[in-house]
Amino acid sequence: MLVALLALIVAACSGDGRAAPSLPNWHAPKVDHTGIGKIHHVIVIMQENRSFDSYFGTFPGADGIPMEGGRPAVCLDNPLTGECMAPYHDPSVVNAGGPHAFKGARADIDGGRMDGFVARAATVSHIVGCPPLAPNCSVDPRHPDVMGYHDQREIPNYWAYARRFVLQDQMFASTLGWSLPTHLAMVSGWSASCDDPDDPMSCESNGNLAPSAAGLHKRRSYPWTDLTYLLAKHHVTWRYYVATGTQPDCDNDAFTCAPKLQDAKTPSIWNPLPQFRDVQETGQLDNVVDSGEYFKDARSGDLPAVAWIVPSNENSEHPPQSVTAGQAWVTRLVNAAMRGPDWSSTAILLAWDDWGGFYDHVPPPRLDSLGYGLRVPALVISPYARRGYIDHQTLTFDAYLKFIEDVFMGGARIDPRTDGRPDSRPNVREDAPILGDLARDFDFTQPPRPPVILPPHPSSHD
Repeated sequence: MLVALLALIVAACSGDGRAAPSLPNWHAPKVDHTGIGKIHHVIVIMQENRSFDSYFGTFPGADGIPMEGGRPAVCLDNPLTGECMAPYHDPSVVNAGGPHAFKGARADIDGGRMDGFVARAATVSHIVGCPPLAPNCSVDPRHPDVMGYHDQREIPNYWAYARRFVLQDQMFASTLGWSLPTHLAMVSGWSASCDDPDDPMSCESNGNLAPSAAGLHKRRSYPWTDLTYLLAKHHVTWRYYVATGTQPDCDNDAFTCAPKLQDAKTPSIWNPLPQFRDVQETGQLDNVVDSGEYFKDARSGDLPAVAWIVPSNENSEHPPQSVTAGQAWVTRLVNAAMRGPDWSSTAILLAWDDWGGFYDHVPPPRLDSLGYGLRVPALVISPYARRGYIDHQTLTFDAYLKFIEDVFMGGARIDPRTDGRPDSRPNVREDAPILGDLARDFDFTQPPRPPVILPPHPSSHD
């Protein structure tokens, strides 16, 4: 464990680790943990498959698409046409994206050159011959839309939240992999494959989780420790809200598949907690509930201390689902919290689980074998959030775990040396030196700000 920790520190401090960018007039505010007790509810809303540049690449003051004279200063080669494609405004709210599993991440990053997005999307579409259920069937593979970006014309509410609360422009997915490893990391700080589904010491880091490694067609069980074990130990309430419908993507990140049902009582990629052994052992399975319960809890003032909310396919923003439908879903979630009696003590953490194959120009830091993954959009919405603040700290979803642990458990960590439940994870990612602190995004000296209720289906002007 000591060797692994030293390796973690070396990686974070070497050229492989990427510090916060040197942007003009930006100084990280001091961490204020003295007022952190004003937060009684943390709500994590996790949407699907968008890169930072695809949503906020032209947001003023953010580390966005490189520009010269108001025009994109980058372009990527398309091997099918010989064209060099530059980022462009895409008014379509239905997109295709590109491959976004472990191999896709490596290809897109291309050793830090960040130039594989177009070639990967075009080549894969060309090779597979565009099966009938594949989203890329709706586009010409010679002109994939991975270089397209949206702005306030398509996603006005997201831009309004960014202007009025906190936008994080260095949020990286926790792993280089697709939705399954990311959602495992979101609740446990780790993604692994295990030789014995009952033995937490038999697990090794795995950000790919191919069927042969994860046993996805056999028994799916996660024996290592997740955050809910610590929450139960510290008597902290939690709920995991699952939208009923169909899954946002295929099992095993296949390119095409028939729709698969999703609900709170059925374990899945987007509902992994029922498959964690510690959730079963601590009798917390009933804390995984339908998303309809969230609206009831918000309205009645019965929100748990910690909440996760995952979408169904139609409101996930996972290509080819509508950006507009996803924004409406998120707006309803945020409005419900703002209208309820718990708003004055709530922090909403909104992000997208991976980049979805869309272009981003920032190379992710190299921390360990899991990543970090590519950069994704992320926002903090709270009555104590700094107004119109852009956070340039290096962050991942590990920072969400760290924040929850600091708010409710005095800084306890999912650490096999201290948490009372050993597993074989090689490091404690919440304590990585490169990782920022979400407490910097709050000003607890200010009075609670009033709600900002937005229409779920707005016009393009805020």
